[in-house]
Amino acid sequence: MPGHPRAEAFKAEGNKYFKGGDYKMAIAKYKEATSIDPNVPAYWSNMAACYEKISAYDEMDDAARSCIKADKNFVKGYFRLATALKAKNDLEGCIKALESGLAVDSKNNDLKRMKKDLTELQRGETVAAYIRKCEEQTANGDIPGAYKTLELASRLDAGNPDIERMMSRVKPKYERMEAQRRANLSSDEVFKERGDDAFKNAQFEVAIEHYTKCLDGLKRRGQGQSDLAVKAHSNRAACYKQISNFDGVIEDCTAVLEVDPENVKALVRRAQAFEGVERYRFALQDVKTVLAMPYAKVGKSNMDMCNMMQHRLNRTVQQLKAGNC
Repeated sequence: MPGHPRAEAFKAEGNKYFKGGDYKMAIAKYKEATSIDPNVPAYWSNMAACYEKISAYDEMDDAARSCIKADKNFVKGYFRLATALKAKNDLEGCIKALESGLAVDSKNNDLKRMKKDLTELQRGETVAAYIRKCEEQTANGDIPGAYKTLELASRLDAGNPDIERMMSRVKPKYERMEAQRRANLSSDEVFKERGDDAFKNAQFEVAIEHYTKCLDGLKRRGQGQSDLAVKAHSNRAACYKQISNFDGVIEDCTAVLEVDPENVKALVRRAQAFEGVERYRFALQDVKTVLAMPYAKVGKSNMDMCNMMQHRLNRTVQQLKAGNC
């Protein structure tokens, strides 16, 4: 929508300077236009384009944000902002700008193309960082750590020749060390690791059998509250959750909490299980316990989840109270 006639005249002058390559004069004219009418996004967008031409990315960033402020539905503003942020190497901010633009126009090809290119760039940088980390770990003798780092890298870029080269060096050393480590495990530790392997392969009932054998052996030896037992209870609870055996989840999480009363994972899982069997007040109590803990201990994902659960459970408990009146 055209702005004030004088502002439009300044814009037209700016466009002429832009086409002639005099970007500083064009900027001056677009500024004149925005001083008369700051609510026309095209003035800010054109100004941002000029700043891009002279590599003034901080100013481009500011102009693009003003463009979005003028009209949040003007998609080009998000593209200008993303371009500036990418040039400033703020890749996270760039992706947020692109996602905001795509929320306005999900079919915009410029935004979609830039997001795809940026995602590939981030993936490449992440893989390169993993490879550098693996090289450092290998040099420091941390072969298990190096192997795990390479596994993470492989998930992002399977078939990468640099990853495969490093894997050919690291994997044989890791397998020898792992075979030696497993040979020294107790029978209970063996069952626990078999359970872990089954869990990774989504064989949850098989995993439960192995964790149960581990726990039975520990109990016979009077080690039912050892660190190994806590881990086995925690992992078995995760298996029970996967097959919706909420009573099993509650029992195992309670066993963990008897030893470690502030175990966040056990509290969250037990709260979810209590809600699953409609024991809402018990679920709410566990959720409140988590929310009373330090944020750094709980973590963002658990904190967000527990906040949502608290709202939902409070509403359910109030509805139940009202129904009993």
